[in-house]
Amino acid sequence: MQLRLYDTLTREKRPFVPLDPKNVRFYVCGPTVYDFAHIGNARPIIVFDVLFRLLRHRYGENHVTYVRNITDVDDKINDRAARDFPNLSLNEAIRKVTEVTEKQFHDDVDALGALRPTVEPRATEHIPEMRTLIEKLVMGGFAYVAEDHVLFSPAAMDAANSVLPRYGVLANRSLDEMIAGARVDVAPYKRDPTDFVLWKPSKPGEPSWPSPAGIKVEGRPGWHIECSAMAWKHLGEQFDIHGGGIDLVFPHHENEVAQSCCAFHESRMANTWMHNGFLQVEGEKMSKSLGNFFTIRDLLKDWPGEVLRFQMLMTQYRSPIDWTRQSTEQAAVALDSFQHITRTVDAEDGTISPDVLTALADDLNTSQAIVALHSLAAKARAGDHRSASDLKATCGFLGFTLKDVALQDILRRQKSDIDANQVNALIAARTAARARKDFKESDRIRDELAAMGIAIKDSKDGTTWEIAR
Repeated sequence: MQLRLYDTLTREKRPFVPLDPKNVRFYVCGPTVYDFAHIGNARPIIVFDVLFRLLRHRYGENHVTYVRNITDVDDKINDRAARDFPNLSLNEAIRKVTEVTEKQFHDDVDALGALRPTVEPRATEHIPEMRTLIEKLVMGGFAYVAEDHVLFSPAAMDAANSVLPRYGVLANRSLDEMIAGARVDVAPYKRDPTDFVLWKPSKPGEPSWPSPAGIKVEGRPGWHIECSAMAWKHLGEQFDIHGGGIDLVFPHHENEVAQSCCAFHESRMANTWMHNGFLQVEGEKMSKSLGNFFTIRDLLKDWPGEVLRFQMLMTQYRSPIDWTRQSTEQAAVALDSFQHITRTVDAEDGTISPDVLTALADDLNTSQAIVALHSLAAKARAGDHRSASDLKATCGFLGFTLKDVALQDILRRQKSDIDANQVNALIAARTAARARKDFKESDRIRDELAAMGIAIKDSKDGTTWEIAR
């Protein structure tokens, strides 16, 4: 089945046709290493790990390059370093912070079952590429020097009579809308409020490098130029897919498009732009002030990483996700069931489910893929040995080892149980749908119950249910 992906730029689901099937290339914005990653940060990690696995399956492991950067120069890093290591020079303190935090990040995402990307570049290792891009932009008239800063001019981009896209095309905003809605830095040296920094002078003690464009004082890069430079270095002037969270569309990805397209006089940077939806916790925006802010490390203290991964994939990546305790429990129940029915089979004897591959080919529809997993589990429970092997092989493809980690014990320790009232209400709604011959709705409710880890059984006496095993 043809792979179709939703492109944020064109706002449509399009067939994915790689620029070079022997060298499929994609870039995802990675962490700024100054603290533990929170559960919202885990969503793009898991989503694009599934994409990585799918592309490797379709095109071959040696024909896919996945780049996810590490931002190791940033004001937040500087602040954390000064706070935690006041007796060290700032540069020494920054090195300590980034080394420790990068290891924490890797430990956490490894626990979530994510493969390491093909390349994981650090921003500070790509200063020469940033300088080169900035020089190209200045020479092309798209950037200018002012008070030891280099700034990009969206107005100059829009004035160019060329193949360049309009600034704001990714976010689908006009310049006036962006000026009205954005928090822009007010500075006397700016020609226009929307101009953004490519390079700025370093403050005393901050990391610094020789500046581009003839600037005499040393400085450091702006955030946006870092990703443009790292993507160019490892993937080329144009590549297949650029991914990240929906919160990065503007200004970060918009500015990446502007920088890269203007530097290379191209109409596109990436052929497809993919963005995962927002995450909230128990119906509210995650916030430390609300007491619902969780790091990946926090949740790993209570739950295996595979449970958190399964929970994340229960929602299709573009949809908002509500991270609830109940959905964590549902994920744990489902995985416990899969562990139980595959404990005596080998993944090598099975094949990846075509239904799962079909679901993923439809814009990474992981929620439908999980429904397909439950369907395999139901067949395995009924005694189909091949389905059990296929289930184990398919789970492995999706990043689940199905190791026995005593999930039922964890659930009991958490004093958890399924909301029987909710299950009974769904069964009643399904019964009503069947009575009016609305089988599409009936099937949808059945699939929703299966995703919750609930097995139902219809008989002449009605419908009963139990926690699937």
